[in-house]
Amino acid sequence: MKFGYHGRYLRIDLSSRQSRAVEIDPERLNRFIGGAGLGTALLLEETSGCYDALGPEAPLIFVFSPLVGSPLTTSAKFSIVAKSPLTERINDSLSSSHFAISGKRTGFDAICLVGACSSPTGLVIHNDEVILQDAQDLWGLSSQQASDRFRRQMGSSFRIAAIGPAGENGVHYATISNEGRHAGRGGLGAVMGSKRLKAIAVSGDRLTEFAATEELIAYSKNLSKRSFGEATAKYRELGTVSNLLTFNRLGTLPTRNFQESSFSGVQAIAPESLSKTRTRSSCAACTIGCEHIFAPQKDGSSPVRMEYENLYALGPMCGINDPEVILAASSFCDEAGIDTVSAGVCIAFAMECSERGLIEAGGLSFGDGEKLLELLQSIASRDAGLGDLLSQGVRSASRKIGQGSEEFAIHVKGLEFPGYDPRSLQTMALGFAVGARGADHNKSGAYQADFSPGVDRLNPGIRAAQMAIETEDEASIMDSLILCKFLRGVFEDRMSSMATMLELVTGANLKADDLKERAQGIVTAKKLFNIRQGWTAAEDTLPDRFFNLPVQGTPSEGAILKREALAEQIQAYYSLREWSSEGIPTDDALKRHDFQWAT
Repeated sequence: MKFGYHGRYLRIDLSSRQSRAVEIDPERLNRFIGGAGLGTALLLEETSGCYDALGPEAPLIFVFSPLVGSPLTTSAKFSIVAKSPLTERINDSLSSSHFAISGKRTGFDAICLVGACSSPTGLVIHNDEVILQDAQDLWGLSSQQASDRFRRQMGSSFRIAAIGPAGENGVHYATISNEGRHAGRGGLGAVMGSKRLKAIAVSGDRLTEFAATEELIAYSKNLSKRSFGEATAKYRELGTVSNLLTFNRLGTLPTRNFQESSFSGVQAIAPESLSKTRTRSSCAACTIGCEHIFAPQKDGSSPVRMEYENLYALGPMCGINDPEVILAASSFCDEAGIDTVSAGVCIAFAMECSERGLIEAGGLSFGDGEKLLELLQSIASRDAGLGDLLSQGVRSASRKIGQGSEEFAIHVKGLEFPGYDPRSLQTMALGFAVGARGADHNKSGAYQADFSPGVDRLNPGIRAAQMAIETEDEASIMDSLILCKFLRGVFEDRMSSMATMLELVTGANLKADDLKERAQGIVTAKKLFNIRQGWTAAEDTLPDRFFNLPVQGTPSEGAILKREALAEQIQAYYSLREWSSEGIPTDDALKRHDFQWAT
């Protein structure tokens, strides 16, 4: 056993109901670390060629990291990796809290699920023991209801991850939930639902050792102390919802399906206006405490965890300025197991289609809160008509509606946009275009460059390529360790700090440049998987709207993307990655990262 690792993963075939432990090549652990990186390597090893994301052969991989179980703040996280049914490309989605700790204590660095159950099933893992049991009584319940009932059945030592009705029904952006947190993007709940797997319970007592325990404890105490500082203050005080007013002021708040970049009704849904009652919470092993839970005014309504992304997507994106509607919509998405970002973007698209007369949707229009709530229920149930159409994502819906609607279907590679306008954040625009998962601020983080001193966010020029790579590499290491990105401002030198943490846990003598090399390898591994699934360079672009419609009436007025400039930035990005002009990793790149096994 290597420090920080168990050195094996658990492979469960749900069709044959057989399981076995599989040794992980130590070099894979060295090169891919854990989390999203290790998950990508395992996905490449477990598959060959192009396959159906919802077919029984499709792997669904829960991956832990060497830092899980350590005293390092924010380290109680896990990654879920699979081919997305929404994008048909690689998807890794992160979640946090006690499931990560209990999952790793089973004695495995990852849990790989293949095959499919014949009926609704619950999976129980305790150390090396694997049990598949009937879960018909859980089918149809919300993810939280199912988790609560399953845990009562199994005992309090178990931690649960479950899907809601949207996952059961195959909504292409269904989530997997645990303890009120969600692996939200890319539809991995639909992958789990296709396997007729309602919930997973994990428990164990298998611990890993650390290479330098005393030094790790001292470092962790210091990091925890620094995490209380100014760099994380906004997350403690208001959480990410505080971004709403800032983005509105800068003219980068997507409104009415990106027809506008500021929202006139923003004050009505500002954090202070959402609810008179707000409490604060945190994930397991976290000192930051960014979670802010808002209580709706309506009697009997459950408190709702609010983040900027669900506030943007279910608010300004759909023209909604009623806080009660937004809270109710967020609550429903959590219960049904729906990604709020994709849901909001899909509904905003339908609102614009309806206003343009492209579809018949009973007068659906921007600002209609009642119709928003009705549509969410219809999507979760995949009701015939508009609900089923939107349940497959905005790319699929626009292809079926046609009539020019593809121009304002807001996605990259099928993944709907988060709450950042790429016309006024043009380094971010490049990050979205080339992202392996699609439009994704968590995997790129290039908005950090746009908000940096000395960067013209409306015209970053060719420098955007290097800046996008730096933030993408940084995110790939954070997602492999796995650490919360809210720690970024705490570190003086992020890569060096992460190398130190990894060395204290695993004993690996790595420096910042070594981690940058591994980051490059992880990004290239994701590209190799996508190429297997049919990726072409034509996918590395943005919706036509951003090239045709300039931003109006804000400090970013007149901002628009230029195809020639973006194409030049993409070519520079490919070159810096050691990829060809068509975005294919060169032989030199494959040799550098030792990818003979993956090609």
